[in-house]
Amino acid sequence: MKKHSNSAKQCESSPRVSVLQDSREVMSELVAKLAKQLDGERLPVAELQDEARNAARPNLNGLTVGVDLGDQWSSYCILDLSGETLAEGQFATRREEIREFFQGLAISRVVIEVGTHSAWVQEVIAGLGHEVLVANPRMMEGSKRRRRKNDRIDAGKLARLGRVDPKSLYPIRHRSSQVRADLLVLRARDALVASRTELINTVRALVKTMGARLCSCSSEAFSKKAEMEIPTEFRETLQPLMRLIARLNDEIKSYDQKIEQLASKKYKHTQLLRQVTGVGPITALAYVLTLETSLRFANSRDVGPYLGLVPKQEDSGDSQPQLGISKAGDQMLRKLLVGSAQYILGPFGPDTDLRRFGMKLCERGGKNAKKRAVVAVARKLAVLLHRLWVSGEVYVPLGHASFARTAQAVAA
Repeated sequence: MKKHSNSAKQCESSPRVSVLQDSREVMSELVAKLAKQLDGERLPVAELQDEARNAARPNLNGLTVGVDLGDQWSSYCILDLSGETLAEGQFATRREEIREFFQGLAISRVVIEVGTHSAWVQEVIAGLGHEVLVANPRMMEGSKRRRRKNDRIDAGKLARLGRVDPKSLYPIRHRSSQVRADLLVLRARDALVASRTELINTVRALVKTMGARLCSCSSEAFSKKAEMEIPTEFRETLQPLMRLIARLNDEIKSYDQKIEQLASKKYKHTQLLRQVTGVGPITALAYVLTLETSLRFANSRDVGPYLGLVPKQEDSGDSQPQLGISKAGDQMLRKLLVGSAQYILGPFGPDTDLRRFGMKLCERGGKNAKKRAVVAVARKLAVLLHRLWVSGEVYVPLGHASFARTAQAVAA
């Protein structure tokens, strides 16, 4: 009778269980669809963890190939299953030559160093079925202490580390080809802005050498305002430079339009980041494209070190020197975040938690108090943007202040 009653209870509870399971499956599908709409195509956390775990395993059951990439020629070293050198040589750093070389090779683990060509080389080799590890030379130890260094030795070292100790390579994962293509728009604009700044500084310096001085104005207005202030006898000489500056202004505006279109149509989740005053379409798009996926970091605080906004460490025993920031990661995004932090702390910055945090650091005084405050706000801004991206929350500029007032009201 007890068995019969237990089976009856199971029969009665099974419809509820199936209904709960169906509802959970429906909710999980809805969440997955929303995540795809919000973040586009992104790798799940489990897949990222499996990829990192497999890359950390020694390769004792297959060939290992170390490749030292060069601009024109690349050196390679092939190790067999026992770790002995099978072959060494060179091939041209061209798509056709690389594809031809690795097509005739058994499935292997290929180790290359990150650099100018590493992204597309990884795609070509991985497309042929090989496992590719991209080593981070900045994190690897011992590269500066060797007395003998050449491409052949470097290829052999990469192969041996990739075979027995792949963790020491600190392998990285390159962005997708589509993301890299969209990043070209931002990097091209950044190059134009740098060229315009250099030309403007050159014109100002040349005018100063002749005893004159140009007024202060924005870069966009320089070609019109400064042209009339250049002395007449030198105006014809400097006219070509002024035309170049005007042309660069037009090209930069066209890039700004392309960036706005990318941010509003293709990467709509940049709107979450642009809730923060001081973060425009350029900074938001650069942030999203550089990180590529919000799942790259399990903790938002890890974004600061990734972008080089934390101090370097060279502690030894009781010696703990205070050093500058590491400046690791993408230089363009770090510069944009610092620019946003300068606006937040500037005269036109609104009253926010970020601004109050930075102003407190400025009040401490000291020679570099303002610079340290700007870097600290930039780091907090990087963490905040990642949190907004992951959670999709509405940004509250004075969240800490409102929380403090609520706590005081409850206590009263």
